[in-house]
Amino acid sequence: MPDRAQWTDSHCPTARAADIIGDRWSLLIVRDAFDGASRFSQFQRNLGIAKNILTDRLKALVEQGIFEVRSNVQGTRNEYVLTERGMDLFVVITSLRQWGERHAFDDGEPHSTLIDDTTGDPVPGLRLVNARKIDLNPTNTHVEKVVEG
Repeated sequence: MPDRAQWTDSHCPTARAADIIGDRWSLLIVRDAFDGASRFSQFQRNLGIAKNILTDRLKALVEQGIFEVRSNVQGTRNEYVLTERGMDLFVVITSLRQWGERHAFDDGEPHSTLIDDTTGDPVPGLRLVNARKIDLNPTNTHVEKVVEG
């Protein structure tokens, strides 16, 4: 983990998360892991990413506890496996996907769809709700800032 002096904003969870996982390649590597990729060659082929950049991002994701490195069954290659911390990014990746579905495609433009394996239906839109099932949004929430003193 970066030391406190390296955080973009040391008191903001969003900024810290962005410091850890916020670049394009890291998010796409995690996305591909959710889609079943686990070997360096799979990530490289799927993303078309330069090997040196992929090496750097995988190293950082391992250091941050997003992935762990394991030997494959034959013991011949390393595999990158999402940790519990990495699996917790599923909601983040799904949220970005759903934002992209709404805002990054023209009407009727084809795109991939996330499917619920239990029902066979597309995954419904994520909603942020409180304990009373009331939708939360920027107009009815606020951030309590840390006051240093």
